[in-house]
Amino acid sequence: MNPSKRPFVLVNMAMTADGKIATANRAVTSFGSDRDREHLYALRATADAVMCGARTVELSQATLDTGGEKFRRRRLKSGRAEHPVRVIVSGSGSIDLESEIFRVKTSPLIVLTTRRVTAKKRGLLRLLADEVKPFGDRELNLRAALLWLRKAWGVKRLLCEGGGALNDALFRAGLVDEIHLTLCPKIFGGRTAPTIADGLGFGSLKAAGRYRFTSVRPVRDELFIVLTRTPGSG
Repeated sequence: MNPSKRPFVLVNMAMTADGKIATANRAVTSFGSDRDREHLYALRATADAVMCGARTVELSQATLDTGGEKFRRRRLKSGRAEHPVRVIVSGSGSIDLESEIFRVKTSPLIVLTTRRVTAKKRGLLRLLADEVKPFGDRELNLRAALLWLRKAWGVKRLLCEGGGALNDALFRAGLVDEIHLTLCPKIFGGRTAPTIADGLGFGSLKAAGRYRFTSVRPVRDELFIVLTRTPGSG
């Protein structure tokens, strides 16, 4: 898909030295430093919209806010809206309606889902979100969803903050243009601990997403890494 016809997509994740983004029991989902948190908010300030999977929103109690006055001013200075559009992805519509994100009304909230969600659940979500939009019958069609976000909401730059299943779906659809990784000096282990790209994955080396390192920056005991998609891949 031509990136000019959809948002430019960034994925930002912190991961341990063994590639985990949470402990196996999901009890620990935030483990980066204050510098990593600052980096997250700085990236949000460059985005028209911030997107998360429903489970990530529930576990982290994320509100996808700007991160404070400094970043709000940075957004306005760059010509962006004061707050980013917030996007929750839930193919099953099973997100907890008591999640903290529904209590925050600073910017539009969109739920991307599928037509397998019952009319009753869609109705309940519409009471809390600004828009509930289905794409696909059983599986969420992310390509179509991103095109719609660009056309209907003017989203030119979209930041995805996980979790692993949503990242995997974006990678497999060839929709990720840039990856920001914070490598933290911790080991979580665990066969079932989530990674930055869970889900179905790629079935062969030939099909795998191809990226190149464009920046590797050590800051104290963390590495801040940027990868960009190899031209012609995906």
